[in-house]
Amino acid sequence: MPNPRVSILTTVYNREAYLADCIESVLASDFKDWELILVDDGSIDTSVDIARTYVAKDNRIKLFTNEINLGDYPNRNKAASLAQGKYIKYLDADDMIYPHGLGLLVDSMEMFPEAALGISQEVAEDFQPYPFILQPRETYYRQFLKRGVLDLGPTGTIIRRDVFEVLGGFSGTRFIGDTEMWLKIAAKYSVVKTYPGLIYWRQHEGQEFDLGVKSYFYLENSFALNRKVLLESSPLNEADNKIAINKVQKSFARGFFNMLMTKKNFSQGQEILKRLNVSWLNIVRYIF
Repeated sequence: MPNPRVSILTTVYNREAYLADCIESVLASDFKDWELILVDDGSIDTSVDIARTYVAKDNRIKLFTNEINLGDYPNRNKAASLAQGKYIKYLDADDMIYPHGLGLLVDSMEMFPEAALGISQEVAEDFQPYPFILQPRETYYRQFLKRGVLDLGPTGTIIRRDVFEVLGGFSGTRFIGDTEMWLKIAAKYSVVKTYPGLIYWRQHEGQEFDLGVKSYFYLENSFALNRKVLLESSPLNEADNKIAINKVQKSFARGFFNMLMTKKNFSQGQEILKRLNVSWLNIVRYIF
């Protein structure tokens, strides 16, 4: 039996309330050349039982269960290691894909075979009809000098599996491991802006995203990540890269002051600056 065109990867941890909707959305897809790989990370609810009912109904659905909890990004890597498709398409267990979504994602990537990443997201600078391609310098320019183009989770993407493997998969960095990977891909490969509105990203309590915001992990580590890639692997020219670094610094400084005014926790602020090797004087300079 030939390999499927696309491997849909759904990592699961205590998602009994949403998992059936997620799987049903895949089954309703107009595009049929897929496999769905479910990897449960030690759920203590009925997620595995729900998954097994679907495995029994459709041989394109495969279930794997981890003996120990791996955590978010290591489990995403585990799922990718099991994939056979030309493309990998993450679909989180609490999200859904619309019936037309999978086909449009695959078709967009097939139109631009040199591209390694497809993203389903609409931003203000999308002035041309979808799908269209961005070269590395264009992607970084939009990400750092415009309103962003890579700020989305795995559910909103489709990835060439060979490139994902060459780049070593997700590093395991919590919360921002996806953005880290998109920046790594976009520094070397073209990106396809495909049609927006192809997936439903469900928002609810207990998501990793909410934890990252409330703990200010995003504030600290997004700054560290952006600073690192701009200094080490940016495809921007020297002048644009300098402007991008200044924007990243200014944005961090404003967010940092907002955190201090909101939480009144100066000891946490001091710890963040120490980890980043940034002084209070640096913060003032970043703003002005």
